[in-house]
Amino acid sequence: MKLSMNWLKSMTDVPAAPKEYIAAMTMSGSKVETLEYLGSEIENVVAGRLLSVESHADAAKLLICQVDVGGERPLQIVTGAHNVSAGDFVPVAVDGAKLPGGVEIRTGALRGVMSEGMLCSHQELGLTEHDIPNAPEHGILLLNDAEYGELTLGEDIRKVLGFDDWVVDFEITPNRPDCLSMIGLARESAATYDRSYTPPTPSVKAGAGKIGDYLTVKVDEPTLCPRYTARLVRNVKIAPSPKWMRDRLRAMGVRPINNIVDITNYVMLEYGQPMHAFDYTCLSDSRIIVRRAQTDEVFTTLDDQQRRLTSEMLVIADGVKPVAVAGVMGGANSEITQQTRDVVFESANFNGVSVRLTARALGMRTESSGRFEKGLDPRQTYAAVERACELVELLGAGDVCDGVIDVDFSDPDPRVLPLEWERINRFIGIDVPRETMVRYLTLLGFGIDGDRVTVPSWRGDVEQFSDLAEEVARFYGYDKIPTTLYAGETTFRRSPKLAFDDLLRRLSAAIGYNEIQTYSFINEKAYDKLRIPSDSPLRQVLIIKNPLSEDMRVMRTTPLASMAEVLARNANVKNPCARLYELTSLYFPVITDGKPDYTKLPEERQALTFGAYGEIDFYGIKAAVEGLAQALRMPALRYEASSDPSFHPGRCARVTVDGEELGIIGQLHPMAAQSFDLSVPAYIAALDVRVLMDKRGGITQYKPLPRFPATTRDLAVVCGEELPVGTLEDVIRTAVGEILESIRLFDIYRSPLLGAHKKSVAFSLTLRDPARTLTDTDADAAMSRAVAALEKIGATLRS
Repeated sequence: MKLSMNWLKSMTDVPAAPKEYIAAMTMSGSKVETLEYLGSEIENVVAGRLLSVESHADAAKLLICQVDVGGERPLQIVTGAHNVSAGDFVPVAVDGAKLPGGVEIRTGALRGVMSEGMLCSHQELGLTEHDIPNAPEHGILLLNDAEYGELTLGEDIRKVLGFDDWVVDFEITPNRPDCLSMIGLARESAATYDRSYTPPTPSVKAGAGKIGDYLTVKVDEPTLCPRYTARLVRNVKIAPSPKWMRDRLRAMGVRPINNIVDITNYVMLEYGQPMHAFDYTCLSDSRIIVRRAQTDEVFTTLDDQQRRLTSEMLVIADGVKPVAVAGVMGGANSEITQQTRDVVFESANFNGVSVRLTARALGMRTESSGRFEKGLDPRQTYAAVERACELVELLGAGDVCDGVIDVDFSDPDPRVLPLEWERINRFIGIDVPRETMVRYLTLLGFGIDGDRVTVPSWRGDVEQFSDLAEEVARFYGYDKIPTTLYAGETTFRRSPKLAFDDLLRRLSAAIGYNEIQTYSFINEKAYDKLRIPSDSPLRQVLIIKNPLSEDMRVMRTTPLASMAEVLARNANVKNPCARLYELTSLYFPVITDGKPDYTKLPEERQALTFGAYGEIDFYGIKAAVEGLAQALRMPALRYEASSDPSFHPGRCARVTVDGEELGIIGQLHPMAAQSFDLSVPAYIAALDVRVLMDKRGGITQYKPLPRFPATTRDLAVVCGEELPVGTLEDVIRTAVGEILESIRLFDIYRSPLLGAHKKSVAFSLTLRDPARTLTDTDADAAMSRAVAALEKIGATLRS
């Protein structure tokens, strides 16, 4: 919300420079985004009067002007504009002047004649035909009109044209729609500086007939339109607005159009109440009906776009057709034109949720809808329409009819809260007298009667004791509240889950991987890219009703897509290698009777995902998983070949620990990689964080060095290619028993001499008994048990 300091001064006295003002307003709770001086791009441009205008002797298109700018002597200026004559008042850019766009003016010669500046057009000063309605399209801006007042020669042109103004842009939070108005910000400013403020008090003379003879209003949906207020103006004279109104609108970022439209915009900025003006002659049956739109009803809005409406949308209609989408935009069929003679002013209150949903569905968020959706005060509709009619009379823009149509379904009873001033002091930690609190609240418009506080209608955000305490705290000064310790002992300790997440991050970084963070929302097409079957449970996803974009419509059930996208992005910007990890949240619908139940909150799971490319292979990504498991002191991991469709066949394995599935590792399938525009081999590991946490080891226990020597044996067996090495290792461990200290695979050999589809696998075994020295007989017996057990699964001793 922009605020003109010049406009603010008409309502309250702010005894501070602009920069001091924005600091004080920020401290009292009205955050300032920017501060701008309107005339910052204009320097050394002044008001001047032409003393004489003569033709250039050597250039018929040029004129030589003598210009009085209040100095010791007149300036000689050469111009090519021919709409000037002696006696005209004009803007003069003197030597060294600066104009919008970075233009600088210097003294120089034009066709042999010295020119000591430039006469300016309205375009050169950054103005449009809407700002200066009577300005010539091509030519010098003349300041002869009475609206410029009595000019002083040499006066800064910024003051003459209304550029001598500071504009403050406030960031208004959604709970404070009352501050989306000059009156609301003036109230806050006055309270900040402990000053009074004088909002406008509309007074309308009227007398052009009774409104009841011309118009009727019916509200069919009182829940969506709590209040509808209307007045009628006859014999309208469409014309430009006066300069003071144009200046204020321009400062607030609104383009002046004509007096009637400008009045509605002016009142919206002043009161925060959106208004609309209908051409009365366009209303069939001379009536207004506030109703729901009909299904697939087509309506053309003021921007000349056809909109298809639904029955969930509220419209303003006459006896035949819609004439406006309530709270969003009016219709082209009732637009104010130069031929308009009678105008209906609408000042209504609409349900904020309804307006927001309608604006979103139609894709047309407007200044009006942005205000309504925050929840406006229904009490202000009457004052706003009165102010509009007062301005009509002030501008001589028409004749106001007697009477107001006011259909009011709003709650007239104000909210009343107790003033517990001692409790407020304890709550904030300050010692403010009751009288001071009463003064703060009174300045803000609260009514005080003993220990009862009547909340003003425009403060819908004040609902309870803590809200009153906030009002006191912000005007007492947050910076004055003393720093105190919490009562009692306080300790901070991460939950076991948060502590474990932090440990995973530190270990992943220690392994050499960098953390990424991605959205939990993905595109449904990602499942096709990953080659996930159509009947896979992973495709049972939660669809978001209001996604950030079409590419973020579903909650992810797999971390692979997010990691693949980030790897592809790095590869496409020519990063030679990447080592990435992410703690990923996954969301699965609750399954009831074999079907997803979307009425219940989803099950949230967490995965630790590693992703890498460049100078890495399957064993490289496996080493990262093994390193993590060792750091967590987990039991030995088992790897079983897998044919997951998202991974390269033959380069993918399921990871288990103690018989429970931990995750999957492998190379991303080349077709999946290509679909993500990933041109290099990429390896991904996705691990279940719950299993990692459950299977991590305890505190490391000290184990003394063995007292007795170890015995080593090598064992080579021939088996089928389909028999996993892990299975051979498990059989050996079981057969040898407790004296097996370690087992290490050191060779896999293939040869036609071994037979078709055969391989030789060789292990090195370390045997040790902690209570005695093993004999060769003990070792031989252990090896015999191992050979016998291996033969049972089809592995024979290699000769």
